[in-house]
Amino acid sequence: MRKAQAALEYLFMLAAVLALIAIAARVILTSTKNINQAIANYTQSVREQILENL
Repeated sequence: MRKAQAALEYLFMLAAVLALIAIAARVILTSTKNINQAIANYTQSVREQILENL
């Protein structure tokens, strides 16, 4: 009975860690997507300004 309880506790801890990893991965991927979009918008505006000044 004690081994079963220990195994169950281990599985719950593993599930909690996996949930935290999934949340962290989602935050990182969303942040990366937003940063890439901001950089793309900035480079587009710089290109437009350069072409206007030519």
